[in-house]
Order: sequence, then structure tokens, then C-alpha cells
Amino acid sequence: MSRYKVVVDRSACIGCGVAPTLCPQVFELGSDNGKNKVIDEFSKELSKERSVGIIPEDLHECAEEAASSCPVKAITVEKIE
Repeated sequence: MSRYKVVVDRSACIGCGVAPTLCPQVFELGSDNGKNKVIDEFSKELSKERSVGIIPEDLHECAEEAASSCPVKAITVEKIE
């Protein structure tokens, strides 16, 4: 089963809530600054500038939809080889 790396550029994020609305299984708005982040279950790194997580294949489609819907393109999703 494949895994995917999800990166949120929190410095670019405008906190609009699109990603958590479309894919709450992966994203939420952080209580630290109101910007998007990967939920704790999948989080590997969190700072004011960036949130990185590793998600299972079954959440890939959901995460991709959120990334493509982000108005400032602050989310990337890539397959881990």
C-alpha cells in the first residue's frame, strides 16, 4: 500500500478553511495561528511556516482534492517511493 507526503505551506496559507472542509480526515485549521495543518494523527513536522504529514493511500484522493481546491496552492501531495 502506497503512502503520500502532504506538505502545507503555512506561510502562504490564508486560513480559508477549504482543505479541512473537503478533507477533514487529513486537514484542520491550527489553534496556533488559524492556518491549515495536517491533523496530529498523520503529522510529522509542524511549525508556523510548514506542516508535513504522511497519509495512507486511502486518503490520497481526498488530500488531492483539497490541494487542487486551495486558492493559494499552499498544499502539495506526493507519493513516497
